[in-house]
Amino acid sequence: MIIAVNTRLLIKDKLEGIGWFTYETLKRVTQQHPEHKFYFIFDRKFHSDFIFSNNVEGVIVPPQARHPVLYYLWFEYSIPFILKKINADLFLSPDGYLSLSTKVKSLAVIHDLNFEHYPKDLPFLERKNYKYFFPKYARKATRIATVSEYSKSDIIKQYSIPENKIDVTYNGANEKFCPISKPEQENTRKKHSSGKPYFLFVGALLPRKNLVNLFKAFDDFKKKTPSNIKLLITGEKKWWTKEIQEAYQAMEFKNDIVFSGRLSGDELHKVIASALAMTYVSYFEGFGIPIIEAFRCNTPVITSNLTSMPEVAGDAALLIDPFSVESISEAMKKIAFDEKTRNKLIKKGNIRKLEFTWQKSADKLWNSIEKTLQTEI
Repeated sequence: MIIAVNTRLLIKDKLEGIGWFTYETLKRVTQQHPEHKFYFIFDRKFHSDFIFSNNVEGVIVPPQARHPVLYYLWFEYSIPFILKKINADLFLSPDGYLSLSTKVKSLAVIHDLNFEHYPKDLPFLERKNYKYFFPKYARKATRIATVSEYSKSDIIKQYSIPENKIDVTYNGANEKFCPISKPEQENTRKKHSSGKPYFLFVGALLPRKNLVNLFKAFDDFKKKTPSNIKLLITGEKKWWTKEIQEAYQAMEFKNDIVFSGRLSGDELHKVIASALAMTYVSYFEGFGIPIIEAFRCNTPVITSNLTSMPEVAGDAALLIDPFSVESISEAMKKIAFDEKTRNKLIKKGNIRKLEFTWQKSADKLWNSIEKTLQTEI
């Protein structure tokens, strides 16, 4: 079979959630299925690291799809052209975008529908693009894969998609995320937080990541429980809004916040494994990979009680109300000063992490690919 894959989010040193899903699953799927030919379709020059095996061929198809108008041109004109040229049996799209202009069987991985619930969190054109096209993509897809039972039920509800058309393919976490030694932790803290303990946020700095309430909660925590603890924020200021900026500027303890920017994979591993806790308090997630990365590093987790996060965390994290500053602040206090709670969460995280591996994700994605190929259209 000839399987074409939308790999436009495989960008060297710039992988985020969907990019990591694409990288980790396709690396395994292509190597474990040498009997099939895979065409990786890029919208720009690509790195050789993404050609995982001899049965993978990378092709560059312009234009660079980084704007809603260019998305349309790429998916409705460029993609049908290349699918026909290579005589593809299947088009796999890990970011959920499909082409409405081809009859090739398609598998869309729709990670979440955050834009349906919080449309104002996105720039105007992005929002309009998502809300117009994704219902059409969901109906057009031969099959859909998604990353949590929450997202599956959301897609069914929002778009009236039959339940038997959707497969759940959980995310995983890279095996390199693991505990590190005390000296390594000390060196990491010296490098990033002046040697002080820190709460950690990992992710692109988007509105739904709830930085506004995280900043307010950290300020409240510092006021109520004087300590030398800092808050380390990793990730790009992708859509740093006026509201986020105002919340930051209003802080009494903003000097205890450290912005590291995007970190390399190795450095991110050390930063997670040296943290007092992962504070992942988004108000909407399709999955939440940093939760599992923290479990793997023996780092306690504070996360939200909404959407997919309770499903992923199970009983191995402190669940908070992301809209309650006090709820987040109290969880910080508990993690910082209750060693018994910390140790209990670490033990439970060590059990919970076994449920989510990239090999399991790859196996489930391959099952979904096979179902798509077997579907009559």
